[in-house]
Amino acid sequence: MPNSTYPMAAADCPSRVILDQIADKWSVLVLAALCNEPLRFNALRRQLEGITQKALSHTLRRLERNGIVERRVIASAPVAVEYRITPLGRTLEAPFQALHQWTLQYHHEVEKARSIYDARQQALEDETEGC
Repeated sequence: MPNSTYPMAAADCPSRVILDQIADKWSVLVLAALCNEPLRFNALRRQLEGITQKALSHTLRRLERNGIVERRVIASAPVAVEYRITPLGRTLEAPFQALHQWTLQYHHEVEKARSIYDARQQALEDETEGC
């Protein structure tokens, strides 16, 4: 049964599927890297510390399928592939910039909340070990 209070939470809600495609960890970082200029696969991979070749390929395919990124084959020897943000993808810049600004503004509060949570969890673990 769809959730009428939060329709985006419904499994069949189109926005839920799209958000899953564009707002995951690597998609946001890929789009940020492509924001200034088109990049070839390996240049993009070098900019994204920690991403595997498989994860980058998967992310780029998903973004291309959704019309957010376009893939262009460059006729050279060897053949090269370049990725760029599409006009549709550019419409995500403002929301992603707002999200980035939020992280800059509130990261101290998030870190403080983590510390409080971790201390509480540690205290609970210490209590249960003493039993």
